[in-house]
Amino acid sequence: MAKTYFTEDHEWLRVEGGVATVGITDYAQEQLGDLVFVELPEIGRKLAKGDTAVIVESVKAASDVYAPVDGEITEANASLSADPSLVNSAATGNGWLWKMKLADESQLDSLMDEAAYKAHIG
Repeated sequence: MAKTYFTEDHEWLRVEGGVATVGITDYAQEQLGDLVFVELPEIGRKLAKGDTAVIVESVKAASDVYAPVDGEITEANASLSADPSLVNSAATGNGWLWKMKLADESQLDSLMDEAAYKAHIG
């Protein structure tokens, strides 16, 4: 069964079988406003926790999306190239950004569950 984690930087990860699907939270997309461009990561790219993985641009600003854990990109959400607004309409669903094979699942222990994240954003 998949388990969802959250970061202080407003990313979410849904982990199943050692692979994490990563996106930004509803809170983050609301703060950014309507997305107009998403720079997707290259498949096979290795990321360390905290690395910039994706850049999203909205009508308000450009923002980096960080790797929440170490891993290797296995897939990028190609649908976002044609329709970046998927992130706004379905941030935790079809608006996911990338998938990555986790390098060290123990890093998940430093992330928040949904209740802790809700407390974090107030």
